[in-house]
Amino acid sequence: GKHGHAKCHFVGIDIFTGRKLEDIVPSSHNCDVPEVTRKDYQLIDISEDGFVSLLADNGNTKDDLRLPTDEQLHKQIKDGFADGRDLVVTVMAAMGEEQICAIKDIGSK
Repeated sequence: GKHGHAKCHFVGIDIFTGRKLEDIVPSSHNCDVPEVTRKDYQLIDISEDGFVSLLADNGNTKDDLRLPTDEQLHKQIKDGFADGRDLVVTVMAAMGEEQICAIKDIGSK
């Protein structure tokens, strides 16, 4: 408003859902910023119920992620895997959530 304290108007896009979110905060206040990490894994398997089995650089497997909800990415991963291609997926993580956000084809097996 015209009187009172300066405000900061934040507009952000949720990296997992694509939804637009807004917040208005007094400029004198601190605000939290999410730490976003990206990590590449090799795709080993896709289960019947849509979970993926991933291999990390250190040899550990990760089996708690589902195929992405993005239809195009979902199709690319399933088709590439069905064709027997070596796929590397990028997993983005923030605030306790993880999701596959990209795919790279590193050739045929």
